[in-house]
Amino acid sequence: MASNHTPTGHEKIETSNFLMIVLILITVAFGGLVEIVPLFFQKSTTQPVEGLKPYTALQLAGRDVYIREGCYNCHSQMVRPFRAETLRYGPYSVAGEFVYDHPFQWGSKRTGPDLHRVGGRYSDEWHRVHLNNPRDVVPESNMPAYPWLTSAQVNPADMAPKMKALRMVGVPYTDDEIAKAGEEVKGKAEIEAVIAYLQVLGTARK
Repeated sequence: MASNHTPTGHEKIETSNFLMIVLILITVAFGGLVEIVPLFFQKSTTQPVEGLKPYTALQLAGRDVYIREGCYNCHSQMVRPFRAETLRYGPYSVAGEFVYDHPFQWGSKRTGPDLHRVGGRYSDEWHRVHLNNPRDVVPESNMPAYPWLTSAQVNPADMAPKMKALRMVGVPYTDDEIAKAGEEVKGKAEIEAVIAYLQVLGTARK
């Protein structure tokens, strides 16, 4: 005997893979927009914190080396708002500290210690030794050594184009800073650039 049952709207959705996928995508997209779009209009996420300055040419070059070598794979730059974290690392991270970072280096993985508040914690020489061979200063470290950074040179010709591109997305570099960028990094080793970058991390709120 044939059934005269007519599928309801709910049954049509549950029995159609295509329709289910389309509706899930629409729901996720709408939910994402509701959560993300308002952030573009909040001062706490779009305005720099007091004292924050754009990276100098040398610091910017160091940041590029930091990203190139994959340091962010083990070191987070986001102090989370939990008591244990703030006791260990200092004030928790806020979006206003990263408005000039493109892309920012937040992350959830932390094999090594957080680096967001590392600026000024150790001397330049400590960082130099640590990058060249971490076990010379931290015997239990499993971080790889980066001895080639001592001999590799920063390319001065790279800096002005990078700073011009960053200015296009809102970083307030002046014409004078861009013009002097190449001269600032001329003759500098990559290890010096990385140290300059590390030494400025988290210092704006200090």
